[in-house]
Amino acid sequence: MARTRAARWAIVALVVVPVVAGCSPPKRPDGTESAMLRPERALVGVEKRMFTTKNFTLENGRTLPEMTLAYETYGRLAPDGRNAVLITHGFTSNHHAAGKHAATDAQPGFWDGLIGPGKTIDTERYFVVSSNMLGSSYGSTAPRSIDPATGKPYGPDFPVITLRDIVTAQKAMLDSLGVRHLVAVAGPSFGGYQAFQWAVTFPDHMRGIVPVVTAPKGSGGEQAVENLIAQLARDPNWNGGWYYDRGGLPSTLTAMRYDTLSRYGYNEALAEAFPDPAARQAEMRRMAESWARQFDANSLVTLRRASVRFDAERDFGKIRAKVLYVLSRTDKLFAPSIAPGVRDKLAAAGVDARYFEIDTEFGHAASGREWAKWAPALRDFLARLED
Repeated sequence: MARTRAARWAIVALVVVPVVAGCSPPKRPDGTESAMLRPERALVGVEKRMFTTKNFTLENGRTLPEMTLAYETYGRLAPDGRNAVLITHGFTSNHHAAGKHAATDAQPGFWDGLIGPGKTIDTERYFVVSSNMLGSSYGSTAPRSIDPATGKPYGPDFPVITLRDIVTAQKAMLDSLGVRHLVAVAGPSFGGYQAFQWAVTFPDHMRGIVPVVTAPKGSGGEQAVENLIAQLARDPNWNGGWYYDRGGLPSTLTAMRYDTLSRYGYNEALAEAFPDPAARQAEMRRMAESWARQFDANSLVTLRRASVRFDAERDFGKIRAKVLYVLSRTDKLFAPSIAPGVRDKLAAAGVDARYFEIDTEFGHAASGREWAKWAPALRDFLARLED
């Protein structure tokens, strides 16, 4: 009965809109529909969902009295609970990976080119779950959440979390949906960290992982965390991280986000839509301001601390999943020069791994913008997982 309820909750109410009006799905010679031949359709009406559990114990032994994860789903869970693909997201982004919440939304999810009916991650074949991170600012338990002990935001008192905590929270959420085994875990940047962490924490729970524009080990060390805090502390509202009743840090976060967008390749990615440099800079400023209104500075610190302590390399020997490792030729954060070292370490650990490099000018932002360039490699990889 419990599994039946979980499967029912896993079904998303979607309006599936054919791209070519009036076209029926092509048929195989036996008259059945071919998922590979169906025209691509858009996901509209994607629902925002929440999972909550009590007394979630962290790796350091501390307990969150209540732990919530925000997530979205696309497609249907198979009766055996084994057709799921988990999508993970980047450091400062969110879990809206595909489709639109409403037809009037300006933009679809960050991997919309890859996820949907008839697309590479075919939602008529797979049950796709896109999870927010513990510690993030988009609905999950995080520093801005209310501490039951004080009735106020956790703020800088939020417990230290690790990548292991992040994926363990996702495992609890998937269990509640009735997911028994994953086809794959896939995600860009910090999402790639999560994919690697899944492979070493729950090695028998997935057939493959797809870490994209990422690495299997964090960098920067504790000094990177201290540098971030020092940058935030220059804002007059900082107050040791207790800024919630002071109006927050909008100007500081906007400036930080604008710099991030520039480094991530958005100047190049927006060039076609905004050929005038001034208009392009104005659009990046608009994007930065919008993000600064939503993201919490203490979440930046929490997730940065988790990232610099992340190290899946030391546990490569635990990996049982196949790996498709994808980097971008022009990425300044995770340059392709790191690929040979990662590949050698995976090979030494006996991991079945393949590598693909996206030929792009869009840097760290390439995985969504240039989805068509690496979709064939991803499609082939998913097919191998079915063998």
